[in-house]
Amino acid sequence: MSDRAHHVYVIECADGSLYTGYTVDVERRVAEHDAGEGAKYTRGRTPVTLRHVESFDSKSAAMSREYAIKSLTRTQKERLVGEE
Repeated sequence: MSDRAHHVYVIECADGSLYTGYTVDVERRVAEHDAGEGAKYTRGRTPVTLRHVESFDSKSAAMSREYAIKSLTRTQKERLVGEE
């Protein structure tokens, strides 16, 4: 990872769905999702796999990017994480 403090990540859930989130600690956050302690959406969809991470110098930049990724279509998200 980068030493930048703010990250946007995309994980793939066991059901094949993609979840996008924001964190300052990617490894911890993915572990929380995997343990069923993350977002309500990912509970019951474990295990999860980290598919994509982007790092930013500011929280506002990361949150803007998170919103942009969440606005993408499924096909666009698949392209982003390298599936085709």
